Amino acid sequence: MTRKPVVIGVAGGSGSGKTSVTKSIYDTFKGHSILMLEQDYYYKDQSHLPLEERLKTNYDHPLAFDNDLLIEHLNTLLQYEPVEKPVYDYTVHTRSTKTIHVDPKDVIILEGILILEDERLRDLMDIKLFVDTDADLRIVRRLLRDIKERGRSMDSVIEQYVNVVRPMHNQFIEPTKRYADIIIPEGGHNYVAIDLMVTKIQTILEQKSFL
Repeated sequence: MTRKPVVIGVAGGSGSGKTSVTKSIYDTFKGHSILMLEQDYYYKDQSHLPLEERLKTNYDHPLAFDNDLLIEHLNTLLQYEPVEKPVYDYTVHTRSTKTIHVDPKDVIILEGILILEDERLRDLMDIKLFVDTDADLRIVRRLLRDIKERGRSMDSVIEQYVNVVRPMHNQFIEPTKRYADIIIPEGGHNYVAIDLMVTKIQTILEQKSFL
């Protein structure tokens, strides 16, 4: 049987706890061959647009992502070949000239708000997870993150959430929950669900003789 990496998809809304869940998986299998591929790195290159147009980018819409490149890179990694992961520069709202070299591994964690929206991506995943967290908790987490880490005002974060993040979540992200194999309520704080999920992943890896 041909050896093939295991792809674990972790989806969920902004502030849902995807990062905590992803980190839990990564840390559990840290001693093994594992890598993370974040959809956030694959926003479309917009260097051909004037800055005024780039400033209008809706980063919560499926069309903001270059899924063609992400799928190409994922397929390359599945062939155990390295890729040059793009870097997105939010200060100028387009792709940077820099890239990050990514070597292939036996376990690939694909993380992002809309990774379950594209059927082509779903078909490449062995396990699909959706981190399901109440909207009030997600907005609080986003507020704290954007104010502390990104230097934004409370008013600007709330305005963006109400006008962009929330409607995009309801229209595009929430419906993808139906594609998940495992739904994890309350994100990284649901240790029972994470333990069950890790056990499932261990079983798959053992079947594939990775452990």
